[in-house]
Amino acid sequence: MRFSIAAIGALTLGVCVACAQTNHTTSSPIDLPAVLRLAGARNLDVQIAREGLNEARANRQIALEQFIPSVTPGVTYHQRDGMAQAVPAGTVSDTHFQSYAPGGTVGAQVVLGDAIYQALAARQLVRASDQSLEAQREDSALSAAQAYFDLVKAKALADVIKEAVSISRAYQQELHQAVGAGIAFKGDELRVQTQTESCQISLRQALEQQRVAAVNLAQILHLDPTVDLVPQDADLVPLMLFPANAALHSLVQQALSSRPELKAGQALITAARDAKNGAVYGALVPSVGAQVFAGGLGGGHEGGPDNFGHSEDYLVGLGWRIGPGGLFDSGRIKANQARLAATQLGQTKLRDVVVSQVVAAVTRVQSLSDQITLAQRNLATASETLRLTRQRKQYGVGIVLEDILAQQALTQAHSDYVTAVAEHNKAQYGLNKAVGGPPDASVTRPQ
Repeated sequence: MRFSIAAIGALTLGVCVACAQTNHTTSSPIDLPAVLRLAGARNLDVQIAREGLNEARANRQIALEQFIPSVTPGVTYHQRDGMAQAVPAGTVSDTHFQSYAPGGTVGAQVVLGDAIYQALAARQLVRASDQSLEAQREDSALSAAQAYFDLVKAKALADVIKEAVSISRAYQQELHQAVGAGIAFKGDELRVQTQTESCQISLRQALEQQRVAAVNLAQILHLDPTVDLVPQDADLVPLMLFPANAALHSLVQQALSSRPELKAGQALITAARDAKNGAVYGALVPSVGAQVFAGGLGGGHEGGPDNFGHSEDYLVGLGWRIGPGGLFDSGRIKANQARLAATQLGQTKLRDVVVSQVVAAVTRVQSLSDQITLAQRNLATASETLRLTRQRKQYGVGIVLEDILAQQALTQAHSDYVTAVAEHNKAQYGLNKAVGGPPDASVTRPQ
């Protein structure tokens, strides 16, 4: 076990240099803390969600501005010429006079009902967008962490295969010398050569997977994909965010109280309820309107003197809208009631999804923890098998096929251990996301 991990660490530099030389790219080291920081700062999905929050804040500002009266300035000129009705007699006669009133008019109106309830709904939509941004940060951090562990796994698997190539090549050289001395069968040498060449093909495939994993991580972090990201971790070890025996009930309760998606859903329910109340009760609140005219009034009998003087008119009124958008608009009320009901059902569905995610994540963490233990045991057994096989071969009892099978078993055991540890670390961050933990959660390494 110690030998295998040390070998993987010793071969890291050689594999990275070979990869850089093959692809003619610039290598850049990166570690998990840097990945988590970049995921929150550079990920495009996070930036899009941040702009969604800015839009929600702007919409709330628009809603609050509805309390400011809409002012309609204008210029008027009124002139009257011809027939008139006498006051108080009420007779109509041809008086031949003119009347004109040049001046400016300013009108203002506030639809209080809509302003009140739209402002309440807009405040909740800002809260929902804020929580959606936090949820996107957690999603991006999880994607980045898992992509990082995929990269570490790909690198570790490449190192395992590199070690297998080295072991097989050394054995092939021993057989070549033995064949030259006439004490070994040429077919055995060719069999080992076939094994070596097969491992070289697997190594090239592993280096390809490592480069692809680096490109995937760079895409998530919005980095230059032509730069080959190389994990700084020399080896792959199990990380611990949650113990394997963590209480499921407490994790479920933590998720229900912490998940930003649920907080955003609750804010959307409140916003839908405010919109429904606006349709039901907002129309009862009157609109306030005012109009001011300032100018002059002039005129007189035809042929007589023209009198002109300053004139002002003031008008204040309350009004209610009846019909569409106002009182008795049953269609609008029903539509908002249905939207509220659908939002509440969506929240219930989301709660079920969250609980299911926690249960599945806990199950996966527990399973992979057991798999690591089994993989460690299998790795130790495979290492001892190869040692005993080599020892028996030295005394002339073993055969080449046994050695090849032992090498293959050791390589497979290394690969199984690396895969189990990488998937375990990914599952730890998956559980952290499921319970609503911080995106940049710190980890511990078990002793």
